[in-house]
Amino acid sequence: MTIHGARVLLTGGSGFIGSRLAAQLVDDNEVVVFDNGHRDSLQDSAICSHRNLTVIRGDVLDPSAVESAARDCQYIVHLAGIAGVDTVIRMPIQTMTVNIIGTHNVLAAARRNEGLLRFVDFSTSEVFGSFAYKVREGDVTSLGAVGEARWTYAVSKLATEHLALSYHRALGMPTVAVRPFNIYGPGQVGEGAIHRFITQALRGDDITIHNDGSQIRAWCYVDDMVDGVLATLSQPEAIGHTFNIGNPRSVLTIFQLAQEIVRLSRSTSSIAFVPWNYGDVDLRIPNIDKARSLLGFEPRVDLVEGLERTIDWYRHRMKQ
Repeated sequence: MTIHGARVLLTGGSGFIGSRLAAQLVDDNEVVVFDNGHRDSLQDSAICSHRNLTVIRGDVLDPSAVESAARDCQYIVHLAGIAGVDTVIRMPIQTMTVNIIGTHNVLAAARRNEGLLRFVDFSTSEVFGSFAYKVREGDVTSLGAVGEARWTYAVSKLATEHLALSYHRALGMPTVAVRPFNIYGPGQVGEGAIHRFITQALRGDDITIHNDGSQIRAWCYVDDMVDGVLATLSQPEAIGHTFNIGNPRSVLTIFQLAQEIVRLSRSTSSIAFVPWNYGDVDLRIPNIDKARSLLGFEPRVDLVEGLERTIDWYRHRMKQ
């Protein structure tokens, strides 16, 4: 089931996931992107001049601008926020402010829309802390020590998730929360291990790994993530729930990931290990049974295929 003939607001819609989501929606719907333009994947995309796309430059900390962008939208997907481990560590106060107050502003604006059919809040798999093996949505969240800058992002996102679902319980708003697990793919800009490893490999630079590279991750291709979000928009059963969206079959250590990228890109890069003295995630693999059951979600792109597509995209982009 898909949505047609609707007005859809994507806050942070110029970003990596938002731009891919916009591309899936824009032929059949009016898509409004509200974004400050900090990370812009839309500008080079095939839909940047689409007749159904409206891009509004704005800040989620501006309530009046948010309210104006959200007016008459039946669907709102709130992706805007400060993200990326290095950015979060460098900007912990802004991370908390933008993520929490910005989400409050978008929810408040959404509440005024009588025709609202769905509000999707982007949370994060970081809410499970440093050790998360086949974690379910109802498992206890575990955050790092207070004062450890790494965890300000997870704390802020867990707060927004509670806030969004509180709007459902207290006010009947049709809200949903999603927890992405290590999303990658073409169009990714900014931070992220796969983004960094591929660009380093294609340049022939050393691939730099934090600490010993034994950290384990499950990687999810961006098109699978978008499929999961579209299902939360269209499935009535999604309302009032949180969903893990990831691919538990695509699991590697960070070191193995770097080796695979070197192999697939036919790179001459060496792998270098560098100390990193911040909190880290040792293990993160989702259980997606709930998304399978209620949304019909099933990741389709395996890791090798996804990496090959992503490497090809970066290779083409770096030649321009």
